[in-house]
Amino acid sequence: LKEWQAGQWLILERSQVYYGELAKLEQVIYLLSGVPMALYEMGQIDVVPVYLPYIDRVRDETGPFYPELAVTPELSLYYIGFNTAQPPFDDINVRRAFCHAVDKERIAEVILRDMVNEAHSILPPGMPGYNEALEGLDYDIEEAIDLIADSKYGDASNLPPITLTVDGYGNSIPGYLGAIIQEWQQNLGVEISVRQLEPENFLYNLKQEKDEMFVLGWVADYPDPHNFLDILFYTGSENNIFGYSNPTLDASLDQAAIEQNEAVRLAMYQQAEQLVVDDAPCLPLFHGANYILVEPYVKGYELSPLGIPDLGKVYLE
Repeated sequence: LKEWQAGQWLILERSQVYYGELAKLEQVIYLLSGVPMALYEMGQIDVVPVYLPYIDRVRDETGPFYPELAVTPELSLYYIGFNTAQPPFDDINVRRAFCHAVDKERIAEVILRDMVNEAHSILPPGMPGYNEALEGLDYDIEEAIDLIADSKYGDASNLPPITLTVDGYGNSIPGYLGAIIQEWQQNLGVEISVRQLEPENFLYNLKQEKDEMFVLGWVADYPDPHNFLDILFYTGSENNIFGYSNPTLDASLDQAAIEQNEAVRLAMYQQAEQLVVDDAPCLPLFHGANYILVEPYVKGYELSPLGIPDLGKVYLE
């Protein structure tokens, strides 16, 4: 790190004492202010992430941006979490009903323009142990209604008030989230309130004052199922914000953590993942992808599935 001006820029410079091959670039500058896409169009930056408002422009095969578009899968999960320690989501039937009542495929296609992949599982595609045969809680309105009837509440009208905690300002929520709330209202007859927390301290405040549901995401720190299943769902884990506990799952994760045979170990994690999906402490929404534009003269800039570029391999031509 050569220089950092909060909210303005960050400058990384080539290390002269690195033990391996030295980076090809002398320095890399990250601009932390301005409108990224506008800066890219004006030639002031060389790489830019692409977000939903611009996706149609950059996907246009006849447009100037398409040849510069790079898409890489991301080892991530975006989900709606349930507070399993409090009503009504202490009832597994209610949790499963809320999962079955959302048409994630339609939301991913129509609202999010297929920039994400519908999630049936916890582990994303590309993760060791990813299970294509996993049985998810697919969109099924009739099953959702039956589950509410089988719950201790018997009918949606008997559910206590439900609030969804999100980050943000000004009572504005993402379009996909509005669509999910609308589907719960249409398919289950449930009204959902939304409460916003400041993004800067969202996770800290969420742990202190979460409501019945909350919106979060997780991107892998390392490509291993432990980084999702243990970190998010083990009883008492710091990131188990659901208040979820399943002794059978904990025992399975403990065994997987010490198993030496890799194939057996991954099979254990697949069984553990199925337990989590069946218990439904969260509604898996989407697995993400990274969309970036890279100027043609920038070579070697590729994002890993963790969303991180190896800047040591980047050079200009």
